[in-house]
Amino acid sequence: MKKVVSTSKVILVTSIFLVVFNNITFYKNVLEVYPLNLQNGIFLFSLGVVLTSVITLLLSLVNSKYTLKPIIITALITSAFLNYFMITYNLVIDHDMIRNSIQTDTSEAFDLITTNMFLYLFFLGLIPSYIVYKLNVEHKSFKREMLSKIKFFIAVLVIIVVVIFSLSKFYTSFFREHKPLRYYTNPTYFIYSIGKYISKTFDTKMVFKTIANDAKRVSTGEKRKLIIMVVGEAVRSDRMSLNGYEKETNPLLSNNDIISFTDMYSCGTSTAHSVPCMFSIFDRDEYSYKKGISTENVLDILHKTGKVDLLWRDNNSDSKGVALRIDYEDFKRKKCDGECRDTSMLVGLQERIEDNKQQNKDKDIFIVLHQMGNHGPAYYKRYPKEFEKFTPVCETNQLENCTQAEISNAYDNTVLYTDYFLNETIDLLKNNQDEFETALFYMSDHGESLGEGGVYLHGMPYFIAPDVQKHIASFVWFGKGQMRKRVDFEGLRAKKDESYSQDNLFHSILGLMEIKTKVYDEKKDIFK
Repeated sequence: MKKVVSTSKVILVTSIFLVVFNNITFYKNVLEVYPLNLQNGIFLFSLGVVLTSVITLLLSLVNSKYTLKPIIITALITSAFLNYFMITYNLVIDHDMIRNSIQTDTSEAFDLITTNMFLYLFFLGLIPSYIVYKLNVEHKSFKREMLSKIKFFIAVLVIIVVVIFSLSKFYTSFFREHKPLRYYTNPTYFIYSIGKYISKTFDTKMVFKTIANDAKRVSTGEKRKLIIMVVGEAVRSDRMSLNGYEKETNPLLSNNDIISFTDMYSCGTSTAHSVPCMFSIFDRDEYSYKKGISTENVLDILHKTGKVDLLWRDNNSDSKGVALRIDYEDFKRKKCDGECRDTSMLVGLQERIEDNKQQNKDKDIFIVLHQMGNHGPAYYKRYPKEFEKFTPVCETNQLENCTQAEISNAYDNTVLYTDYFLNETIDLLKNNQDEFETALFYMSDHGESLGEGGVYLHGMPYFIAPDVQKHIASFVWFGKGQMRKRVDFEGLRAKKDESYSQDNLFHSILGLMEIKTKVYDEKKDIFK
C-alpha cells in the first residue's frame, strides 16, 4: 500500500519547489537591487518564505479532492514554460504579453520552440507533475477538511505577516520603490495577469461606438491620392542608417528623398497593443484594449466618407482588429508556402490600382501593408540569403547560444531586407505618380531588445521597458506633385528631429487624406 500524504504537505512541497526552481529570474533581478551581504541575505531568504507562503495560500484555496492534483500539475507545467522564457529572454509575462501570445499565429509560435524549452518542460514540469499524479493524497471528511484548511490558511497568513513586519524596513522599500521586481514572481504574477487580461478584454455590456460621423473629403484640386502606409515589425530607430547608424542598413532608401523622424515613440511594446492603438483616436495614456475594439479607428473614418478605396494586406499575424470593416487580404496564411517574404505583398498591387482607375474614378486609394519585418527570435529567417551582408549571424532561435554580435548582425540583415522592400514599394508609387498624388508613410509597431542588459525581444511593461523597445523607426516619402507642396516638404524636413509618437498617426492620416471632421486635431498632425 502506498504511503498516504497529507494535502498540506503536498501543497507546501509544491510551493517550495516552484520558488526554488522556477523563480531564478526573480532572484536575479532582486540581487541587482539588494546585493548579497549578511543583512540583505536575511531579507532575500524572507522573500523566499513570503513567496512560498503566498503560493501555498493560493493552492489552499483550490484544495479539494477533485481539484488539487489537476491545478498543481497545471501550475507546474505552466511555471516551467514561464521559467524558460523569463530566463532566456528576461521577459515579464503581463496581461499584454498574454494577449500578444494568444494572438500569435502558428508560424510565429514555432519560432519560439527550442530544445532547451523542452528540457525545462520535462525536468521542471512533466517529472514533478508525474510524481504528484502518483501520490496517494489523504482527503478527510468535508468537515474535518474545512477545519484543517482554515487552520493551515491562518498559520500561513500569520507567517507572512510576522515576516513582513519583522523586516518592515526592507519590505517598505520593496513594495513602494521596487514594484517592477514583483512582475518576475512565478507563477503568482502570471495568475494576476490572467485576471487582468480577462477584466480588460471581456465585457458583455460593451457597445460599439462610431466617431466622426461628420467626416467628408475636402477637394483641393489635387489629383487623386495613392498613399501606402507600411506598418513595420520590431524596427528600432537606432538601427536605421538613415538615423546615423554606422552600418549601412538603408542603402536604397538613402537614395530617395526621405524624411526620417528620428524621435518617434510607440504606443506599446507589442504588436497586439501598438497596432490597434496607433490607428485609434486615443492617445497612449488613454488607450485600452476595450476602447480600441469598441471604437471606430481612422480607417473606418476614411471608409465612411465613401471617397477612399481601402485595402489592408497582412504578412504578420493579423490586423489586431483594425481592418475588420475594410477589405483585408491575409498573405501569410493564404498566399505563401513556408516563409512569406514581405515583397510578396506587392504582387498584384498594381493590378489593384488599375482596377481602381477603371471602377472608382472619384476615389482616393489608401493601402496598408503590415510587415513580418524583423520578427524574432529567428531573425535569420526574415531575409533571403543574398541579404546576409553583416556576418557572422545567429542562425538559431535559441538566442542564448549566440553572441550579441551575431544576434545584432542577423537583426541588421532584416533591416537591410526591409530597406529593399520599402524601396520596391516606393518604386511602385513612382510608377503611378503621373496619375496620382503619391506618398509612403512608414512606421514600426514597436522596437526590439537584442540582449542589452540581458533583455531580448519585446513586450516589457511600457514604464519599465528599455528605450530600444519604444524608440521606433518612422519616415515619409512624397512623390512629385501638389501634395508635396501642400505639406511643405522642406518645412517638414526641418522638424524631423522633433518628438513624435504613434499618437500623431490618427490625425496625420486624416490631414494627409484631407478629411474634414470635428475629431481631427491639427496640433497632432505631423504634416500640418
